[in-house]
Amino acid sequence: MALFGEVLADVFPDRTVLGGAPFNVARHLRAFGLHPVLITRTGNDAMREELLAAMDRFDMDTLGVQCDPAHPTGQVVVHMEQNRHSFEILPGQAYDFIHAGVTRMIALSTQPELVYFGTLAQRHKVSRRALHTLLQSIDAPRMLDINLRDPWYDLPTVRRALQRADIVKMNEDELAVLAAQLRLPGKSAQQQANALVHQFSLQRVLVTCGANGAWQLNADATEVHVDGTEKHIQVVDTVGAGDGFTAVFIVGSLLGWPVALSLSRANAFAAALCGIRGAIPSDQDFYAPFLEQWKI
Repeated sequence: MALFGEVLADVFPDRTVLGGAPFNVARHLRAFGLHPVLITRTGNDAMREELLAAMDRFDMDTLGVQCDPAHPTGQVVVHMEQNRHSFEILPGQAYDFIHAGVTRMIALSTQPELVYFGTLAQRHKVSRRALHTLLQSIDAPRMLDINLRDPWYDLPTVRRALQRADIVKMNEDELAVLAAQLRLPGKSAQQQANALVHQFSLQRVLVTCGANGAWQLNADATEVHVDGTEKHIQVVDTVGAGDGFTAVFIVGSLLGWPVALSLSRANAFAAALCGIRGAIPSDQDFYAPFLEQWKI
């Protein structure tokens, strides 16, 4: 599968770690035995070398990692406040300039069975053009991961992304924001999600609710809901939990798990990630219990 978008350094008060939703999801997918191709762009700098070394260590394909001689590898300053986090996203980063022609060649050579993309990497016209080229080049289901980071999104970009998607994943707060901005009818979150499905001809919408679980709504209005995990986990930080959820849901979709099982396992994995520092585990051992339990 192809994952399009940002790779960046999450700058915490005490350390710097690699991040970005597409990178995080790709790392998890590879750990679960799939073959993701990350389509992104970095600067010609030390952070690029760190990224390539990490991808090699994680046995990830580096085919789609472009190099930009003029712009730095992306950075996000993470501010931690009482187990919550806020992001300061820097402008003019290499992932804003993903090359359309190179992207097309990667797509044609890999023929992915699913395309994952988000909203942050569409903030600049150059990467928006590259995403358009990617989606025009292949015929595969398209999964949109909504990440509404002020001030780096606007309603026209979100609308365009929704029009291109088959599956949309977001958290409950983002659904509320979209409902207000798109003036979706309905008093409940489920009614608003149903309106979103029909307005943009989506196959399904996934909504995560933190400790309260997650739910999916299909085009035929079928709803599947799972509760949050009952296992008590000492929260270290929540950075990247949503990306872990997305990755496991993709695994379940491709392996044919029932929807409720995919949601439950995705929720359990996301909860486990909240017990470690940073968005991704440092080694494969973290994944071992899940691989064994799920028989992957």
